[in-house]
Amino acid sequence: MHTSNEPDAPGFYLSVGDTCSFAKTISEADVYLLAGVTGDFSPNHVNAEFMATSAYGQRVAHGALLVGLMSTTSTMMVARSRSLQGPRETPVALGYDRIRFLRPVFFGDTITVVYTVSAVDDVKRRTTADIRLTNQRDELVCAAVGILKWVTDTTEQARSL
Repeated sequence: MHTSNEPDAPGFYLSVGDTCSFAKTISEADVYLLAGVTGDFSPNHVNAEFMATSAYGQRVAHGALLVGLMSTTSTMMVARSRSLQGPRETPVALGYDRIRFLRPVFFGDTITVVYTVSAVDDVKRRTTADIRLTNQRDELVCAAVGILKWVTDTTEQARSL
């Protein structure tokens, strides 16, 4: 909820209930590219033979890959807000809280991320969002809370606008 008493606090770019979504099928290439960038070559992600005898029966995607998909939707929400904001603030991600990996994500799963603004604090210039990731069977595989902040530009150029 907004910190003001108004149903939609004036002067902010997003409102409670604003939503966006993104879907992607997770490929072997996605997992290997992330492993190469991060150095996380855990057998859980890259060793098919090892994982064939595991409780999962196959390789699983990195949790960091799912967090990256969350970032995609927060970027989409920021892009939506850019058409409404002035040049004196820069939106940035403050982070993701309460991330929970609830089910494994396998190669070939199609993951849909839904980002929904759940709170707006126009005084602190922040929004909070519920983020839900589901697979192609509509099973919740991951959930988190995303936080965006609009940082005031204090440069001379911005003050002169």
